Amino acid sequence: MVEENFKRGMLCTVLGSLSWGISGTCGQYLFSNYHIDAIFLTNCRLLGAGAILLLFALSSQRKQLFDLLQTRQNWFRLFLFAVCGLLLCQITYLSAIQYSNSGTATILQTLNVIMMAFLSCFHFRRLPTLRENISVVLALIGVFLIATGGTPSHMLLSPQGLFWGIGAAIGSVIYTILPNRLIVKWGTIPVNGCAMLIGGILLSSVSHPWTASVSLDIYGIVAIIFIVLIGTVASFTLFLRGVGDIGPVKATFIGTLEPVSAAFSSFFWLNTPFRLADFLGFICILTTVYLITLRH
Repeated sequence: MVEENFKRGMLCTVLGSLSWGISGTCGQYLFSNYHIDAIFLTNCRLLGAGAILLLFALSSQRKQLFDLLQTRQNWFRLFLFAVCGLLLCQITYLSAIQYSNSGTATILQTLNVIMMAFLSCFHFRRLPTLRENISVVLALIGVFLIATGGTPSHMLLSPQGLFWGIGAAIGSVIYTILPNRLIVKWGTIPVNGCAMLIGGILLSSVSHPWTASVSLDIYGIVAIIFIVLIGTVASFTLFLRGVGDIGPVKATFIGTLEPVSAAFSSFFWLNTPFRLADFLGFICILTTVYLITLRH
């Protein structure tokens, strides 16, 4: 039984990570071929995935969902998570894709692992370990190579792409920290479903996506459906199932397949050019993930 759970966990984590990465490439495809921006796509993602997750919660976790929504304090925490967690995380990530490409954006978002490690140092009032210091140096080298191609005077990655990529890493950290208490008590699906729907409604009230002149053919519609169903709902559910079976450390290792799948799908499907310096930068940043998540 243990062996079966381990195999299931490995499979679910791999599929979840690959789905996340490929959904980023779908976003790049939409930005390149249709008049769609990151705000419009964030609206679609949050509203669609939020509604589906809430349906799941109603069918399988109805009591937790209703209990979650009974107190004003929980509503405040959900609102905070929806705005400062989900909205920030999604808009920065999709904006990074819009101004660069899915592979680069996902790699830059991976810097959240280092940020989390140093937040842990601050929280426990300890100095960074040698391994953590090496990780920072490798991460800085990786960002430098991706942004400049190894030539300091030549900026290859747009300032917007770099800004939103770093923002995506920060947003990912906030997204991970904010809902912790809610998720422990009420479950991941009810909390994320409610927060996604709240975030989508709030963003829609400001951006008015129904006024956008977006013309989509069948390929564009399929790309959005893939992002919502596979890249958000399925990948989220699969990855969490995998974490439950094999633990967060192994899941974090396997999660590095996300930027790899994003880079390769972007390269082979959309012919996105990557330089040798990009791949060296990718390797530097991915190495930091392994260093940070290795057990002492």
